[in-house]
Amino acid sequence: MKKIHLILLSIVSGVLFALAWPERGFNPLAFVAFVPLFFIQQYLGDYRKKGMFWYAWLAFFIWNALTTWWIWYSTDIGSLLAISLNSLIVALVFLIFHLSKKKLYQNKKGFFILVFYWISYEFFHMNWDLTWSWLNLGNVFAGSHKWIQWYEYTGTLGGTAWVLVGNIAAYHLIRSLLINKNNREALINGIVLVLLIGLPISLSYIIYYNYEEIENPVEVVVVQPNTDPYTEQYNMDPEVILEQNFELASQKITDNTKFVVFPESTLYDGRYSIWEDNLWGSPLLQKVKLIFDKYPHISIVIGASTVRLIEDGEQKTNAARKFTNSDGYYYSYNTAFLFDSTEQIQKHHKSKLTPGVEIMPSWGILKPIEYLAIDLGGTTGTLGTEDHPVVLWGSDGVVISPIICYESVYGEFVVNTIREGAQLIFVITNDGWWGNTPGHRQHFLYSVLRAIETRRSVARSANTGISAFINQRGEIFQKTNYWEPAVIRQEINTNSALTYYVKNGDYIARVSVFISALLLIISFSQGFLRKRKSLS
Repeated sequence: MKKIHLILLSIVSGVLFALAWPERGFNPLAFVAFVPLFFIQQYLGDYRKKGMFWYAWLAFFIWNALTTWWIWYSTDIGSLLAISLNSLIVALVFLIFHLSKKKLYQNKKGFFILVFYWISYEFFHMNWDLTWSWLNLGNVFAGSHKWIQWYEYTGTLGGTAWVLVGNIAAYHLIRSLLINKNNREALINGIVLVLLIGLPISLSYIIYYNYEEIENPVEVVVVQPNTDPYTEQYNMDPEVILEQNFELASQKITDNTKFVVFPESTLYDGRYSIWEDNLWGSPLLQKVKLIFDKYPHISIVIGASTVRLIEDGEQKTNAARKFTNSDGYYYSYNTAFLFDSTEQIQKHHKSKLTPGVEIMPSWGILKPIEYLAIDLGGTTGTLGTEDHPVVLWGSDGVVISPIICYESVYGEFVVNTIREGAQLIFVITNDGWWGNTPGHRQHFLYSVLRAIETRRSVARSANTGISAFINQRGEIFQKTNYWEPAVIRQEINTNSALTYYVKNGDYIARVSVFISALLLIISFSQGFLRKRKSLS
């Protein structure tokens, strides 16, 4: 092959990934998106040619750019850095697979190695400071809930394995047809491919049509105020914004309503700040308290920007901020509150933070670049987090998993709250930063994945995005339009049963990490021994 052929194959691979992605993609293309890269890998490995990293990087850069280009709406330089860095990381994973395949199998076989390496990469990418799991392969089926009912056993990493194994089978089928020209081999590979794709889908339909929710309804009202995050959210009088939210809510609240859900950062007071050391001292929270004179039977879940003073002697993290005019320190938080008719205020601090907006690397040499944090209004820079899962208790004993924005992308993070007893999932978010682009629509569909994995009903409140209810099978109800104020009400069923995935978390990742470590040790040991033997 000429270099131009290899470049074209890389481009085709990247385009196939992008065309497969939700919410308007054709997700079966995910089962062939790796195939052009596999042909490049096989050719370079067979003929001992270099360049695998850059061909892989080109494919993954195209995929990232065409799928997440909408980050540009919030930051131009930041979007280029995010897309380029993520592409480099994935290309490095593919390069390590390429080297391991050559060392272990002289490039004759070994495509299965990528399954373990890739799943390990996704797992680690979900658990470090620069986490960006938007493009985890299992997310590609978020718009096809009837295909992935078995995620309740595997989580989205099961979908990642499905995509990778399907691509390996597709590659062998195409190779047997185009290169080996072996009809018998092609027939066998075709049958294998059909079974690998068809059996999980068939199983999913069986689960889908046999799954029945236990009737245990709770009436929930969800508010979508549609406050422009660039021109209104952090510039208008915060009490006026709060009044607008409650005017919307009042249109749907009934005597049976148990919860009213408002979006992320609804309570933001740039004048006085909301100090967690004295919550009832906030004028905004005092205004919330007045609501219960009229609606004493409801519980309110609402987003806020809060701060907390760091006590003398308290150990500080990299999120600590110094007062400009004193020696004291404080933390800033992206917070979810639960209010009811009692004096008690329950809270959860967002703990899966958006890279480049709410968290910057804490590693020594990179610490000084924190000032580059993207300003999306309100609180910027590294925020404080929690080191344990938090649930919120409604007045009737219904337990809520409070998920703030980016946290909804992480299956195991949500799972940890379900283990604490959560019976419903409330997602509060503000998706207006990216305009009317695929960004907010992709983010919305990821809540479908969480519903299926945990078999929990979801109430989603977006400021400028999509609000809706999602049942335990991943079906969507009362989906609101983008950029329109709305309020919706629905009865959704609680559930206390634990799925296999909830009980075991990302076990697929942990097995993959163990096998990947063994493969790396063996492959590079063999490479070292061969090199030593050739020299002797």
